[in-house]
Amino acid sequence: MPIVVIHKNGEAHRGEVKDDTNLVVRAGIKQFPFPYLAYKCGMGKCATCASRIIGGAEHLPPPNWKEKKQLGDRLDEGYRLVCQLWIKHDIELVQD
Repeated sequence: MPIVVIHKNGEAHRGEVKDDTNLVVRAGIKQFPFPYLAYKCGMGKCATCASRIIGGAEHLPPPNWKEKKQLGDRLDEGYRLVCQLWIKHDIELVQD
């Protein structure tokens, strides 16, 4: 099962999730990484869940059109919309 590490406010929060997990869905039902993950709509419209991926990005699919629209040049800096990702491998991310 994938290990997720979220860095936020100078702290690292680590947990294990089931394969093919969406972190915003998990947070919405009060499972890890709640309350550490910032999110709102869960549909790629608000970019509240934008996070810089610092580990495991090589296992993610290419950004979809919602991510391209919301993140623009931030994609080049390693940012992704967490609500658009289904986690199948270990991942480490930072939320500002």
